[in-house]
Amino acid sequence: MSLESSMERDGTSDRSRSSSNETEQTTDPVVSVQGLRKEYGKGDDAVEAVTGVDLSIQPGSVVGLLGPNGAGKTTTIKSILGLIYPSEGDIEVSDVNVHKNTTTAHEHMGATLEGARNTYWRLTVRENLEIFSVIGGNDYRKRTEEIESLIEQFGLAEKADTVVRELSRGQKQKVSLACALARDTDVVFLDEPTLGLDVESTRRLQREIRRLAEDDGRTIILSSHDMDVIRTVCDRAIIMNDGEIVADDTVESLIDLFDAKTYDVVVDGDLDEAAEQRLASEFFLKNVDRRSGKTALEVETDGDEFYRLVDTLEESGLSVESFSEVEMDFDDVFLHLTDQAEEDERRAQEVTAHE
Repeated sequence: MSLESSMERDGTSDRSRSSSNETEQTTDPVVSVQGLRKEYGKGDDAVEAVTGVDLSIQPGSVVGLLGPNGAGKTTTIKSILGLIYPSEGDIEVSDVNVHKNTTTAHEHMGATLEGARNTYWRLTVRENLEIFSVIGGNDYRKRTEEIESLIEQFGLAEKADTVVRELSRGQKQKVSLACALARDTDVVFLDEPTLGLDVESTRRLQREIRRLAEDDGRTIILSSHDMDVIRTVCDRAIIMNDGEIVADDTVESLIDLFDAKTYDVVVDGDLDEAAEQRLASEFFLKNVDRRSGKTALEVETDGDEFYRLVDTLEESGLSVESFSEVEMDFDDVFLHLTDQAEEDERRAQEVTAHE
């Protein structure tokens, strides 16, 4: 199925996601990481980039790896790819130990790494795809149709015989992605895959990622700061912070982690300082916007507390004119989880200091 034909679908059906979850429950992991730790430097100058990471990823799933800069995402990905030798830990891809049988493991993995030169810039687009197909253990002469299909899918037909160094940044990114897929591997790592792509190309890529997982059973692991991409294509999200995994669940479950809701509340009247201090002491008051004769509040609270919030406002002489619930965004979940991890670490250090 071509990328263009896959675009005709409106999105991922519940049946597709359900089928993927059933696969996860009944198959062995295609990627297994146990006790991964990586330390750079020695002695007092040593920096621990990854601290005891354990994870497993099932075939045919799309997994997002998220976290702020310095969280350990890139080190984890490069360790799985065999580009970095870990200080400790075991890594297997398709039942092959990555660091004991690196060459064999590479036959099962393809990757596009952000900030790296992923293609041969002096060769044409078509030549790059042919070479990467060979690197994947294929006879490119027998995969002409697949290679031409990839060129078409990524809108590179007019540039097929152009050397890569003459392409735009977005076109180079497309070539990198096509080359990663040309290897026809079990697992594909995509680091910031939509960087440099226009809106239409991003949408095409999102649909192609889902097609690869659902129709071809390939496993996609992507790292991205684009939360819309994560929400759209991923079955599961792994969030890292300070070298550790702080959350690992379906995207839907991560969003549903919190019972608290955020409400935009508009009251008739000006909120004085005393009333604001009272609200701030009893509720999580995220923002106050005073307008002419009205005050807009952004408050995080659960359903039961919301009614107490209304009572508190009325006791302060303010009547609620309107309110609306703000849908929890995955960006908010991400920031909440990483902030919570930092707070837990701070408290743990305080406890240790007092002992």
